Amino acid sequence: MESGATSPSRLMLGRPDCPLCQGLGYVRLDVPIDHPDFGKLFPCTCRTREIQAQRSETLKLSSNLATLERFTFKTFRPEGHGLSPELQLNLRRAYETALAYAQHPQGWLLLRGGYGCGKTHLAAAIANVALDRGAPVIFVTVPDLLDYLRAAYAPTSPTSYDRRFEEVRTAPLLILDDLGTEHATLWALEKLFQLLNYRYMANLPTVITTNRDLEDMEPRLRSRLGDPELVQIATILAPDFRQAGVDHTESNLNTLSLYSDMTLDDFDLRRGELDSAEADNLERALEQARAFAANPVGWLTFTGTYGCGKTHLAAGIANARAREGHPALFVVVPDLLDHLRAAFNPQSPVTYDKRFEEVRRAPFLVLDDLGTESATSWAQEKLFQLLNYRYVAKLPTVLTTARLLEDLDPKIRTRLLDVSRCTVFSILAPAYRGGGDAPRRAKSTRTRAKPK
Repeated sequence: MESGATSPSRLMLGRPDCPLCQGLGYVRLDVPIDHPDFGKLFPCTCRTREIQAQRSETLKLSSNLATLERFTFKTFRPEGHGLSPELQLNLRRAYETALAYAQHPQGWLLLRGGYGCGKTHLAAAIANVALDRGAPVIFVTVPDLLDYLRAAYAPTSPTSYDRRFEEVRTAPLLILDDLGTEHATLWALEKLFQLLNYRYMANLPTVITTNRDLEDMEPRLRSRLGDPELVQIATILAPDFRQAGVDHTESNLNTLSLYSDMTLDDFDLRRGELDSAEADNLERALEQARAFAANPVGWLTFTGTYGCGKTHLAAGIANARAREGHPALFVVVPDLLDHLRAAFNPQSPVTYDKRFEEVRRAPFLVLDDLGTESATSWAQEKLFQLLNYRYVAKLPTVLTTARLLEDLDPKIRTRLLDVSRCTVFSILAPAYRGGGDAPRRAKSTRTRAKPK
């Protein structure tokens, strides 16, 4: 190879001491003049690590996995939460099936089960393994995918419909989450069949999660998903892990019982782990939580990175209210939207209106992890309707978010910034690391970094 004589101001530089490119970063192959690569520039080997890092970041952005990094096989509990031996065995088999598929993604894998059984976690774990290998993958919920395709018809869309559809249907690894929760219009069914039929004929690796039975699927989709020569089906029988031990005669929205051990009395101020400023900030957060639990007026919002303690404080407030005999509803925002979508199903035992009213009129509501939901226009509309009602009605509400306020939906942000009704408390502490000897992050990344 010989070094390329191209201006380094227009191309990324390589190592100054590189004998191949002399620091230019690109080379020309030493090939005959009639060779198709004659005269073309290629990245020098001295830039391999840099190119791989850039490619990894690009893959992460294009995969839609920015908020699902924590869903890995290491963080999955194959023994479940309080399951019988039979259900534990079933869940472990699903885990092992997904793990094996992640190592060698061939054919299709269909993960079936109810809400909260772990199928989305396993699907995201497969995607994260692919990213770790540097392999391209697309992870998308089916309702979001259809919204994404519809948006391409708009005259102002920067990408044509054909290009968007092509990038999804030809993805080397495609993961479709929540098949069956979409609004089943003729157009939606047609697009889904075109997508899945192409991948079926091309035998492209595909992972699908659904809470529907195959018998309830549209016949053309069912014929593809039911092909035993291509599709592995792992049915997870475990119930919603967030509802373990819950009396199901009560609302299956409320997950407060799962956080019964999170009280304000046992909140860890981490004095041996944090510096004095962070520890003082965390102590003020606890004082704020105690005051709100004693006199819940208006809204209280805790912001901060994952694992800083905001969910513990929110659950502690709700548990304090519940111990005094006051009803308190605790729900994670993505789960709430899942329940609302499920209520559109004709077979749902609860109507959408009843489900929505149950939340927006709750005497005391905790919404955990605002901002981790898929930001479709439908999701944003429902959340604003819910929060705007509670804002106008002055109903006590606690919210937690790892997002910066300026990154939230502007309509919701205006409610949170009304200091006459909402207190926003930013927790400065980093994620809990289990002791004071763990390495610390630079302060500059704690309060401004967006959640991963």
